[in-house]
Amino acid sequence: MSTAPRLTALDALHRSLGATMTDFAGWDMPLRYGSERDEHNAVRNQAGLFDLSHMGEITVTGPQAVELLDHALVGNISTVGNGRARYTMICQEDGGILDDLIVYRLGETEYMVVANASNAQIVLDALVERSAGFDAEVRDDRDAYALIAVQGPESPGILKSITDADLDGLKYYAGLPGTVAGVPALIARTGYTGEDGFELFLKPEHAEGVWRALTEAGQGVGLIPCGLSCRDTLRLEAGMPLYGHELTTALTPFDAGLGRVVKFEKTTNEGRFVGRSALEKAAERAESAPPRKLVGLIAEGRRVPRAGFAVVANGQVIGEVTSGAPSPTLGKPIAIAYVDAEFATPGTEGVGVDIRGAHEPYEVVALPFYKRQK
Repeated sequence: MSTAPRLTALDALHRSLGATMTDFAGWDMPLRYGSERDEHNAVRNQAGLFDLSHMGEITVTGPQAVELLDHALVGNISTVGNGRARYTMICQEDGGILDDLIVYRLGETEYMVVANASNAQIVLDALVERSAGFDAEVRDDRDAYALIAVQGPESPGILKSITDADLDGLKYYAGLPGTVAGVPALIARTGYTGEDGFELFLKPEHAEGVWRALTEAGQGVGLIPCGLSCRDTLRLEAGMPLYGHELTTALTPFDAGLGRVVKFEKTTNEGRFVGRSALEKAAERAESAPPRKLVGLIAEGRRVPRAGFAVVANGQVIGEVTSGAPSPTLGKPIAIAYVDAEFATPGTEGVGVDIRGAHEPYEVVALPFYKRQK
């Protein structure tokens, strides 16, 4: 028997705005409100408003909270300062990626782990299992939060008009408590679009009021509501990985070109953490002979590549597309793909994508496709 999708606190509001809804990781989420291209371009040039309440918040507290996180995750969480955040991963014992995460340090012994919606239960279960022997509590807080993001170059000005928080002093990958539209929120300078912006963690009952206040504050500068579809093209242009595409349990962080998130030098728990042995071997393999590398591909024609399409050269399969879409910013189809190392150098000639039997030519480029001007 199928289970009805979960609804965010903003569900009725999305429907009143005419959103096209879709089932995503068990949640009914807005795919788009109107034109995907218009929503994408608004974030690049003005600002966009997103409901991200499907993300999974997990609180870790207690005297040994940081020791637990350093044991359970590949990053060095003991070096995260109060009010700061860190991108990291949780891996299996064999080094395969279970999920990529952001960890926020909320207090001396309190941390919030934010997992992808599709993996939230998996991450929660893994953290609970790995907490054995540590004086720390792992708490499922997915129902305690709504999450709203405002992203784009106009977002600081929009949020400043309805908050008492010092946004000028808020660095990238940092968060601070404050009030937004008169209600308490954790304000984080994070996002998944390649633009400056903020993610607001607040009580579900406050979500609609904050959404409406942001909408009103952004009326004069081009803020519009945005769905999951443009969020995907924005992150793709910014070269940001998506779990289930660029990241899977079949890959280690080193396979994904993200070995920098693995910190072998951490000293808590005598340097031991889940997956360490396998990841040390993966690091050695990646240094000596990486089997495939993650690259960007830009189409010479108009046909759009999709995940799973073969990348070819000289009549041979040399890799696989993990994500692909038309790029509103570049005006061409783009893709992220894993390709054999010898074909990964930007400018390599003769590379194409097999699109329904036709080998469409593509330019190999370094990621990201787009980087905002600071």
